[in-house]
Amino acid sequence: MKKLLSVLVLACSTLSFAAHAADAGCEAKAIEKKLAGAAKTSFMKKCEADAGAGTAKAACETQAADKKLAGAAKNSFVKKCTADAMK
Repeated sequence: MKKLLSVLVLACSTLSFAAHAADAGCEAKAIEKKLAGAAKTSFMKKCEADAGAGTAKAACETQAADKKLAGAAKNSFVKKCTADAMK
């Protein structure tokens, strides 16, 4: 139980850090593309969602490895875990 709790805390802190890093990275990309107004807002929303999904998937992959899942069971777990993390 303690191991699961520590994995969840690590995953949450990783997601928080990644969201901040993604925000800075997305902002830099928007400036580079010289976006403004609605185009910038749309780009930022998609960029941050994409960055968050990648981080969530990595955390879910770690959890699947801890559970020793493989094949279809692993794929199903990672897909559901990533979707739940993005809500």
